[in-house]
Amino acid sequence: MKRIFEIIASLVLLVIFSPVILITALLVRIFLGSPVIFSQIRPGKNCKPFKLLKFRSMTNECDEKGNLLPNEMRKNKFGKMLRSTSLDELPELINIIKGDMSFVGPRPLRMEYIPRYRGDQIRRHEVKPGITGWAQINGRNDVSFTERFKMDVWYVDNKSFLLNVKILFLTFVKVLKRENVEGKTVDNQPFDGTN
Repeated sequence: MKRIFEIIASLVLLVIFSPVILITALLVRIFLGSPVIFSQIRPGKNCKPFKLLKFRSMTNECDEKGNLLPNEMRKNKFGKMLRSTSLDELPELINIIKGDMSFVGPRPLRMEYIPRYRGDQIRRHEVKPGITGWAQINGRNDVSFTERFKMDVWYVDNKSFLLNVKILFLTFVKVLKRENVEGKTVDNQPFDGTN
């Protein structure tokens, strides 16, 4: 029933937000370049790789040697606005339809983090990753990876329909307030196994 609900809800949201998605795609092309969609292999349930889809939120600016500039230097005002409003996450509805993700679950991070997990941190992959999760409403990017993974494992052990409803509601509130968008776990501070 959960799977059927997620497919129907994702399709409905894609239709409702189709004007927003189209306008966002156009603005991404104008202000950030192409491709409009950023895709990257991330670990899903049981660490199975899948292709995560998001709107790009950084430019392709390079140095004189052709190497991409650091993430912070490739973020402009429009890209930061995309992230603070979570509009860059809208393409992940397609990941839900495909069965790679759920609405609620631990956020999918990078494949190279898997060997760096300690103790029971790997248990965050016992469920499908989500667009939002327990860690996202309890600090989002303003908590350390260690704290974040503890909350992810707590969610795995305590997940329920009512908890998911609570997380979705509080996510909506957080997005409106644009809380904890930047912090300790932003892209330029990757997980090294200790932080």
